[in-house]
Amino acid sequence: MPTFVKASHILVKTEEEAVKLKEEINNGKKFAQAAKEVSLCPSGQNGGDLGYFTRGQMVKEFENAAFSMEVGEVSNPIKTQFGYHLIYLTDKKD
Repeated sequence: MPTFVKASHILVKTEEEAVKLKEEINNGKKFAQAAKEVSLCPSGQNGGDLGYFTRGQMVKEFENAAFSMEVGEVSNPIKTQFGYHLIYLTDKKD
């Protein structure tokens, strides 16, 4: 189990928006560009980059998804109290 993960995310209001965005990313749209264009989180201006984090720093649903992903993977929409997230895992380390 990794101690740290590095991820970017995009936050939107609806699951439909998140599903549509994931399709666009799967079809070649750059994750960072999509984050800058539509993310509701201030991290969107940095391409959604959240840097490295450990367990206990993010809301549980987000954390569970991020720590179970493979590097380079984009998650399906993850619902939290903030809305719907797409997570892009960029690194893992112990």
